[in-house]
Amino acid sequence: METLTAVLERIDSLVWGIPLMVLILAGGILLTVRMHILQFRKLPLALKWMVKNEADGEGEVSSFGALCTALSATIGTGNIVGVATAVCAGGPGALFWMIAAAFFGMATKYAEGVLAIKYRVVDKSGHSLGGPFYYIERGMGTQWKWLAKLFAVFGVLVGLLGIGTITQVNGIANAVQTFFDPQETHLLSIPYVGEYSVFVVGASVVVAAFVALVLIGGIKRISSVAQVIVPFMAIVYVVFCVAVIVYNITSVPDAVVTVIQGAFHPRAVTGGVVGTMFVAMQKGVSRGIFSNEAGLGSAPIAAAAAQTKEPVRQGLVSMTGTFIDTIVICTMTGLVIVMTGAWQIDGLEGVQVTNYAFANGLPFPQQVSSCILMVCLAFFAFTTILGWDYYSERCLEYLVGGQTKAILAYRWLYIFVVFLGPYLTVSAVWTIADIVNGLMAIPNMIAIFALNGIVVKETKDFFQRQKTHIDG
Repeated sequence: METLTAVLERIDSLVWGIPLMVLILAGGILLTVRMHILQFRKLPLALKWMVKNEADGEGEVSSFGALCTALSATIGTGNIVGVATAVCAGGPGALFWMIAAAFFGMATKYAEGVLAIKYRVVDKSGHSLGGPFYYIERGMGTQWKWLAKLFAVFGVLVGLLGIGTITQVNGIANAVQTFFDPQETHLLSIPYVGEYSVFVVGASVVVAAFVALVLIGGIKRISSVAQVIVPFMAIVYVVFCVAVIVYNITSVPDAVVTVIQGAFHPRAVTGGVVGTMFVAMQKGVSRGIFSNEAGLGSAPIAAAAAQTKEPVRQGLVSMTGTFIDTIVICTMTGLVIVMTGAWQIDGLEGVQVTNYAFANGLPFPQQVSSCILMVCLAFFAFTTILGWDYYSERCLEYLVGGQTKAILAYRWLYIFVVFLGPYLTVSAVWTIADIVNGLMAIPNMIAIFALNGIVVKETKDFFQRQKTHIDG
């Protein structure tokens, strides 16, 4: 296992090297400059439209439903476990780079939403289909269809081996074990696999069963579940984080200074334990993208199903997902971890770091804070599993031309992988997720660069029409 982990880490460092980070950040910076910081100027309007559906829009689900489906896939273990692993591996400075990447990522997510609606198609059964594979093929031309298929292949792999399954159920199982069986006293021997806590085994069975029940209903059932769970659990978790910050308000200034200093001079903060500024940047950017998925091309798959006629309107709604996911939720998680010093505790990894932070940051018994965190993580991860099944099924549908048997077989394979997730090590799981995430981003970012002129034109035309309508 150590050899496998070493190989995976080497591949991860190659995939998430300087070229890919520059590609993703440069795309966001280019769009930010060309649209005059649209993600800042139009954020109030975007937040307004986030909950105000278009009256005569065309599509399968409401804009809010499409956003919740996208948020169900983004608000997950990345917000709780991913932030912890980023801060532990890259130091507190990783949080700064995570926020910076998210700011520019909002422009990228906006462009993805615009292109998703502009180039979406409606199949024979009336389903609205769209995403990078369609805007690559229809926007860049059929000669680029090989790139569209490459994205779809990586999308399937991300669903099975990355964000969609393993990392999410792994996070749930670890949280359940940390709460119910922290000393691993109730072990169950699984042939050819090893000994695991009975609560880990139980979590994998229960999660897989509930996933199977929801996935039968397709996008509309996923959307209806997401519209209930995502807003409720996001509010609960944010209130939980705010409580820690308020209770430890005197530690906030030092935490902010530590984050900023760690972003540019990590050795001064970590004592040389973590390493260079590049490590902080790499961990922050990669975990940030893992969490908010800006640049990956996943969110436009959900955006394409939105009931809207205006690509720009859906683009604005889509970018609020990155704002909520990273700039709000991940920032709060990171501050809590830095404020409480949880990132410096030896022997803790993943959800244990965040659990320590909340347990020591609130005046509640540890069991209470651990229970709240476990519930939040379980629901976040569960909805992410659902959202990514939809994403990866649409990718497979593009590859196989909508063959029902292939999609059904994949759905059951997806459920099986959800069941297997807890039996892989945390480090290996997150490394695999990083690798396939990075590979998925490459075709999408090529398309974003190629079609950025279309995005800018659509944006200018839309706001000009809005201005003319108001003046008239």
